[in-house]
Amino acid sequence: MKNKGSGKRGGSVSAAPGTGRMPDYSAYILSKKEAALLVGAGTGLTAAVSYLFYRSWIAFVILLPLVWLTVREGREYFRLRRQRLMRGRFLAGMELVTMSLRSGYAVENAFREALRELKRLYEEDDFIVTEFRHIVRGIDLNETIENLLTDLGERSDVEDIRSFAQIFTAAKRTGGDLIAVIRNTVVSMQQKDETLSEIETVLAGKKLEQRIMCLAPVMILGYVSLTSPESLEVMYHSKAGIAVMTVCLLVYAAAVIWSSRIMDIRI
Repeated sequence: MKNKGSGKRGGSVSAAPGTGRMPDYSAYILSKKEAALLVGAGTGLTAAVSYLFYRSWIAFVILLPLVWLTVREGREYFRLRRQRLMRGRFLAGMELVTMSLRSGYAVENAFREALRELKRLYEEDDFIVTEFRHIVRGIDLNETIENLLTDLGERSDVEDIRSFAQIFTAAKRTGGDLIAVIRNTVVSMQQKDETLSEIETVLAGKKLEQRIMCLAPVMILGYVSLTSPESLEVMYHSKAGIAVMTVCLLVYAAAVIWSSRIMDIRI
């Protein structure tokens, strides 16, 4: 049964039919749905900030770059999410290659067998099916697996895939034990995945606390604006009040960015 969640998603890329060109995954192209979502979120954020801190349409216009910032950060989030998905798919593919090698297949045929199994697991336009199909096609055209994997590593912009290609190339050219090299590299990638999952589990509660703490000042300001708007009028209609609110906004933004960077742990 195929993994129905593995097909083409918003922002994903696939090879152009008939062109022979393979996609470059280093840049993430937003789908229409994702772009609309991010622009809407950025516009809503800009409107909320301009209302809560300034109550001014002029402030809304001045703060419009927040929309661009939201889109940029959202694109980066989607790009990193796709990279992790690609890494997991590649790991699954290489596990199948290892199994075929253990069964006595040559390296070239191991990739062919892995492709057959991947087609049963994932959709035809999934990243790993597309790339393994390209590798098998390249093998049929007498291209070396080393070059094909190196090309995939460069296009994927995933450090683990790039490193795997380098290790595989070195082992192939020096006559090393490919089965052992692939198996050890796959085990290393699995251990890295497990470590990352453990870190995410430990930080899950802290990230929730961080989000609540980031929302708390805005929620308090919104509550006061709704229940006692006259107490904040002086902050919106005087130069001193506007200056104070600007300082508060800058401090708040710095705190949000700082806390987000602390929680962003990558290995």
